Amino acid sequence: MSYVANTLGNLLHQTAFANLTLGNFLMIAIAGVFLYLAIAKDFEPLLLVPIAFGMLLVNIYPDIIASPAETSNGVGGLLYYFYQLDEWSILPSLIFMGVGAMTDFSPLIANPISFLMGAGAQFGIYMAYLMAILMGFNDEAAAAISIIGGADGPTSIFLAGKLGQSALMGPIAVAAYSYMSLVPIIQPPIMKLLTTEKTRKIHMAQLRPVSKLEKILFPIVVTVVVCLILPTTAPLVGMLMLGNLFKECGVVRQLTETASNAMMYIVVILLGTSVGASTSAEAFLNVSTLKIVALGLIAFMVATAAGLILGNLLCLVTKGKINPLIGSAGVSAVPMSARVSQKVGAEADPTNFLLMHAMGPNVAGVIGTAVAAGVFMAIFGV
Repeated sequence: MSYVANTLGNLLHQTAFANLTLGNFLMIAIAGVFLYLAIAKDFEPLLLVPIAFGMLLVNIYPDIIASPAETSNGVGGLLYYFYQLDEWSILPSLIFMGVGAMTDFSPLIANPISFLMGAGAQFGIYMAYLMAILMGFNDEAAAAISIIGGADGPTSIFLAGKLGQSALMGPIAVAAYSYMSLVPIIQPPIMKLLTTEKTRKIHMAQLRPVSKLEKILFPIVVTVVVCLILPTTAPLVGMLMLGNLFKECGVVRQLTETASNAMMYIVVILLGTSVGASTSAEAFLNVSTLKIVALGLIAFMVATAAGLILGNLLCLVTKGKINPLIGSAGVSAVPMSARVSQKVGAEADPTNFLLMHAMGPNVAGVIGTAVAAGVFMAIFGV
């Protein structure tokens, strides 16, 4: 009889119910909310589904991300090895290659002034950096947190790893990807506040055709110029432009298809689940995380506002040739921010088509955020 009791006791002890805390239940509930937003509301499901499921797994079975030193058999949990690829900057760089292979830089080439709006939106990053220092974070942690303002998850993970902020990587990545997913909710009120009905109705002239030679030279020239000035950006900018060169050169169709499809989706699965698994209740539910989430939201809102303000300025300088709404796409949430610019513009005038114009600042924002990360790495000698 005692044998049966001991066996049942051991089985009960091995269930998750015996070890779950109130914090674990709260994180499981948050994972459920993320899954609801992804599946029922279609908020960037490619990002939120793996992140939410990783969050669910780690709060039921913490050992799934345990290091070899923390396990009895010295092997380590499955998602620990996925997470190492984040810390080593492998997955963020591969994501950039996939983004490059899917991105058309023609709107940016055709309208170089878009670079200004993409650069202006980076103001949110530097403001968040100063605010993070005032809130008690050290310089490296503040820099890693600030990149959330660019709404760029891979760059946030990349910089956190390079600056040795692995302990903050989970909250930073979840905040960055969450705000990327919530672009359709966060941006429109700011856009309507900082523009007028009249400027939202501005029709922009059709972009000039971009030649094949320009498209091929663009990734090469950007790589040479940016990486000569900031060599530390090579893993991100270099992979982004390599993926784009695959796409535009026209002679490596298999590489383009692999980078933009199979490889991209595999990397998203690995990165999403490992980022979600870094949000155990013990690591996530603390004051620092709340500060990071708040700073990320402020940074993203400021970045959106800065892009819009610059868009208004350019609208004034060009005597109404630029619709300021496209300035909000200067954050690097590609192509979500550009779609939101199109949506808000179409609400003011259904015949207004801003999507391709907004893609210019949008892809410029991707480059701008990578450059901002390179600046921080240069400052700290990484």
